[in-house]
Amino acid sequence: MTIQRGPHARGDDEQPPPGHRASGERRRLAVLWGVVAVLAAGGVWVVATPHHRGAASGAPSGDKPTAQAAGAGQPVEPLTESQSFLAERYFPAQRGYDYDNYRARRSTAREGAECRGVQNDKARDLLAELGCQGWLGVALTRSDQPVASSVTVLRFLDEGAAARALPTVRDKAADFEFTYPEGMFAPAANVRPMSATRVELVGHHITLTVSRYLDQRVGEKPDDLLTASSRSAAAVAGQPFMWM
Repeated sequence: MTIQRGPHARGDDEQPPPGHRASGERRRLAVLWGVVAVLAAGGVWVVATPHHRGAASGAPSGDKPTAQAAGAGQPVEPLTESQSFLAERYFPAQRGYDYDNYRARRSTAREGAECRGVQNDKARDLLAELGCQGWLGVALTRSDQPVASSVTVLRFLDEGAAARALPTVRDKAADFEFTYPEGMFAPAANVRPMSATRVELVGHHITLTVSRYLDQRVGEKPDDLLTASSRSAAAVAGQPFMWM
């Protein structure tokens, strides 16, 4: 006896029509690719987000990275005069100095907040009661003559304070250190090199300029070359502070 199946009955060994099967596969692939795209997008967000990096590394979470990022875009506060009182700012190493037949380059630079730091006797500050607020020192070496000039700039609160300190600096000029250029060293303690010294008031600064020969030759009085070198070097040193 033959058993006939109903029109909608289907055996286990029967397959759906080809068109139906292709349509189902396309839907499954579309869903799969959608999941992959979402995960990929999420993975990029996880890697690129600073908050997630901080949490993964054990750093405290919260809004700090965001606040720091916002702060980075804000204008930088200008430096105060004391913070910007640096030799490199006023006497850049790459600059050449040319003034009235005087040609020189800077080879050494230094600075300090305590004015006793540029004095020979560090135990006693000559300017302790005169309000010196910082110093910088540079060495200018002539390119046309065997002469080096040590320039020390002393900074004071105002022009009045600098003017009151001027006589002391002039009288005690020998008590301030000479800033030596590269290749030039301090002489022996009993050697007094020929020197030309010039002290000038420039705004609320004092410039102390001392010129010597590179070979540190001795002499009781400076010659014309050293005198002219100190005069020109002092003019170069005063220019950055003339209108301050």
